[in-house]
Amino acid sequence: MIMKEYDFYIVPTPIGNLQDITLRAIEVLKSVDIIACEDMRVTQKLLNHFDIKTKCISYHKFNEKERINLFLDILKKGEKIALVSDAGTPLFCDPGAVIVKELIKNNFSVTSLAGANAVATFLSHVPRDGEDFVFVGFLPKNKSQIEDILKKYKTTDIVFYESPNRILNTLEIINNIRENPTCAVGRELTKVFEEVVINNCEDLIKHFNEKGIKGEIVAAVLREKTSNIDFDIDEKISILRSKGYKAKDISIILSSLYNGNKNDIYKKSLN
Repeated sequence: MIMKEYDFYIVPTPIGNLQDITLRAIEVLKSVDIIACEDMRVTQKLLNHFDIKTKCISYHKFNEKERINLFLDILKKGEKIALVSDAGTPLFCDPGAVIVKELIKNNFSVTSLAGANAVATFLSHVPRDGEDFVFVGFLPKNKSQIEDILKKYKTTDIVFYESPNRILNTLEIINNIRENPTCAVGRELTKVFEEVVINNCEDLIKHFNEKGIKGEIVAAVLREKTSNIDFDIDEKISILRSKGYKAKDISIILSSLYNGNKNDIYKKSLN
């Protein structure tokens, strides 16, 4: 099959298991003139494994802007470049957005190959109540900022990356903000010690406190169970409470107006 040629290729690399690289990725990495990579030592191990001899140039978050003119000059000479990250798909919490924006502005052709991605791999392992989700990268360290995210996406699954040093503290914060939330934690995906655990947040904390947790982590806070209550029910409860209505009255009024479960609304009104 004859493939269309591009100036710049965004190439996913395995997130753990080297056999997850695609045949096309190997072909592209062998055929381009330059491979731009985060850490040449990490990428070289992959290249050696597949006998790829292409020259590498470092491209990471600290030299993204510095590399723009160099890459533009290389492409103007008619040479091809492939961009890889240490693992997974570039531009997912990895460098790449700066150069891709410049290439598009300068009318160079860019394509992205299909391949390994921790978010997609993780979500295909987690049963969910809906298809929509939001990926927020690494959660902020600040508790109030995490609370803002959890409030904003109450009815959507929130997917994020986290370090093993912070994950337990992050789960504690989530558990304190949300009432009995269901979470999922995946670590070392595609590797020998792969583990995906789905449970209420409190039990997850207990599990990893007892067992310990290492490796690359992707996690999710699953959407709140809303029963058949309207999604902005909290706002309506707040308004009625400010008018002096009691929880029982609020549950009767809102269940009648919005066909919600009276008991669920009553419980929410008490919080």
